[in-house]
This record gives sequence, structure tokens and C-alpha cells, in this order.
Amino acid sequence: MGQLEDMSMFVRVVDAGSITKAAAQLDIAKSAVSRRLKDLETRLGTQLVNRTTRKSNLTEAGEHYYQQAQRILGAVNALNEQTSGVKTHIEGTVKMTAPLSFGLMHLSELIDEYANDYPKLTFELDFSDRQVDLVEEGYELAIRIGELQNSSYQARRLTRIRFVICASPSYLSERGTPKNMQDLANHTFLHYSLRKDSDLELIDEQGNKHHIPTHSKMKANNGQFLIEMAVKGHGIVFMPTFIAYETLARGELVPILQQYQLPIMNAYAIYPKSRFLSQRCRLLIDFLAEHLGDEPYWDNLL
Repeated sequence: MGQLEDMSMFVRVVDAGSITKAAAQLDIAKSAVSRRLKDLETRLGTQLVNRTTRKSNLTEAGEHYYQQAQRILGAVNALNEQTSGVKTHIEGTVKMTAPLSFGLMHLSELIDEYANDYPKLTFELDFSDRQVDLVEEGYELAIRIGELQNSSYQARRLTRIRFVICASPSYLSERGTPKNMQDLANHTFLHYSLRKDSDLELIDEQGNKHHIPTHSKMKANNGQFLIEMAVKGHGIVFMPTFIAYETLARGELVPILQQYQLPIMNAYAIYPKSRFLSQRCRLLIDFLAEHLGDEPYWDNLL
């Protein structure tokens, strides 16, 4: 192994947080990673990592080497990509995570088109609503919806995410259509369980925000399931339009309380600041932003 390979391996150990996790991400034996790290320290004549039974911490020399190694590896990757710079050289694995419903409903055709444009690429995709630690789990890219709070990530906005309050015609016929926010106290809701609370935020015509407590009949961690339950008449649902748009277009769900403004979020592509972003992922981000846009197609169908 050359110095660049050992340098890359060392950065992976630091990013992953342990030799064990780095070995799993690299798909090599833990003993091989330990040996290469030891060989690197021997060659440099200094200890880079303080190892204990539970965790490993960088020494002062290790921290300096890590920072410089990131800069050097990023420069080498950029030089290689700029020199090749043609479609046939876009290769490697896109390891990406995205929200479950968003990924299944809106990324399939886009990933298909992108994969056809760059046939040498392979893909490893995780569709899940859990908050994946990109560095620890070895993902290069993620799509996230909502407010971004982790300052260790770079982010690019892909599209706007709008919400709708809706219910089935059968539910509204039986329970009555709420005319204002006070009426919501007499209705049941289907809640997305990964939200922090079940309050509904509404903005009135004067621009005042109101947080309305709601009664939950069902909770689930998947929006498509909740939409199906709403169609069957089990309650009112507060959902992103990218999930609800088809049932709204077919009239299976009906929007309510449209005089109020609902929160608007954004979908972002995020990636760790500490890592050089490959050209395959930079081009994918550009591709997604261009095809989704500020007015995504699902909102234009409503």
C-alpha cells in the first residue's frame, strides 16, 4: 500500500470513530486496519492515536496529520476528476440515504435516469426516516427534509416542501368539516410519530402563529400508511404534499382549513464538511436540484 492509501485509511478511521467501524466500511479485516495504522505511525515516527479498551482519541500529532491529510486527499481527488473530466470516468459507488416515502415515491425515476447517464456507477441506497450519521456509517450523501441543526454538514437546498391538512370525504361527512382552528378540538388526527410533538402550527391571515393541540387516534412512523388510513376515514392528517398529492388529485382526500398558512420546509442534499465530495455526488446533487426545482411536479398536479 502507498502513502496515499494509508493516509486515506487513517482518515476513514478518524471519521468512522473506531478501527472496527472503519474496517466494516472498508470491508477488510479489523486486524488489517490496525496493522496499517501501526505501520503508518512507525513510518512517521510518532503516535497518531491514543488507543484504550473503549475508544480511540487523536494525539496532537494525529489531529494535525488528519487535517492535512484531508486537504491533500481532497486536492488529489479534485485533480484526478478535473483531469479525466468526462462522463466515462464517473465511476465508483454512490452511497446515499434519503427519507423512506420521498425516496420510494420521487427518487426512483431520477436515480434510473442518472444511472443510465453514468453506467459505470454503482449505488448503495438507504431509504429510511432515521437520522443516519453519515460519517460514522460511511455515507457520502443524504437527503434531509426540515431544519438543519448539525453544523458539521454542508447543505444545498433541492426543493421546497409544502404541507396540507386533509381528510377523506367520508370522514368529513360523518364528523363535519372544520371551519376554523377551534373546530379541531372535536376531531381526531393521524400523527407521524417521528415528529417531536402533535401540535399543529397554523398561521392566520394576520400572520399570527397558533399552536393547536390535537387528539391522536393513530401514530405511525410512515406517511404513506397514515395517508391510507386517512383515505379509509380514520381521521385528519397533516402531511407533506409530496406524499398526499396523488390522493388529493383523485379526490380521495380533501384539503381543509385552507385559509390558514402552513409551515414550509425544504429538502436538502447534505454531506460532511470534513470529506471531499466526489464528482459523482456533486453531479447527482446538481441533477436532483435541476429536476426537482422550486416548484416540484407533485405540487403542480394539485
